[in-house]
Amino acid sequence: MPSHIMLSYQWDDQALVKKIHDRLKDDGLPVWMDIEGGVTGNINDAIAAGVEEAVVICPFMTPAYQASRSCKKELNYADTREVIIVPVMLAKNWEATEWLGLITAGRLWVDFRNAERDEEHFEMCVRSLEEEIMFNAGHLLAEEEPQTEVVDQPETPKHFRKKKPGRSFRHALANLYIYESGEQIIHPATDTRHTVELDETPGDHCYWQEIKGNGCKYYRNVVTNRYLGFDPNGDEVHSVASPSESEEWLLLVDHTDQSHQRAVIIKNKHSGRFLAVQNGSFTGLTSYNEDCKWFLE
Repeated sequence: MPSHIMLSYQWDDQALVKKIHDRLKDDGLPVWMDIEGGVTGNINDAIAAGVEEAVVICPFMTPAYQASRSCKKELNYADTREVIIVPVMLAKNWEATEWLGLITAGRLWVDFRNAERDEEHFEMCVRSLEEEIMFNAGHLLAEEEPQTEVVDQPETPKHFRKKKPGRSFRHALANLYIYESGEQIIHPATDTRHTVELDETPGDHCYWQEIKGNGCKYYRNVVTNRYLGFDPNGDEVHSVASPSESEEWLLLVDHTDQSHQRAVIIKNKHSGRFLAVQNGSFTGLTSYNEDCKWFLE
């Protein structure tokens, strides 16, 4: 039965990936890397076994990774076996194309572009990776006991240990969360819409389950089971019991962010509007600016 997280990388990035491997292992995650006892005997057989026993595979994306035949074989095989893919971006001012772009299209990658700037940035990147792994596959992983050899340093809280019920969105500038209030909206065309508000305090009503649609995602509130939607006619964010075109969303990495706080852009697929906050209220913008930036929590 699949049991580990496989790290797939091109050899130029081995030192960084080894550091990430050690950090994940120290935090109790079952992680597999070829140079850490993962390859014995025939290399093709060993890599195939690594993929076959993987719950998650993390491709560390660079132009060299995309150009590598070995990396292509690994990720294609994992994709064929429907292994969960959590991409990691290492290259600046570049995006995956060709076979790699096809496999990772629509997937939320974890930003490691400036991970080596200092240890604080590295720790933030690792935490983001752990949280994305747990969001996608926390129910499938058997965690190990974290290593506790260093006793002179204070223990860092391991936030990834508890799988969160869904995604929580905090606005980068306003520090407000998307909150399902459950109050019905008086609407001339329908009586099934409820209000979605902004709230200062995170809680269960701020968690949204991510459900894959046809080229989009739906977000269903974990408490009310109602779907997040947007009406451009009234510039209104709402929730409904059953999703339609108004409830189709695209979740994109914010390429411009340098904070390593898992910055994302939420775009309504049907209207093409970016979900933003201005003057403490929701609005849909036709072009991106800082008002459109959200942090995943």
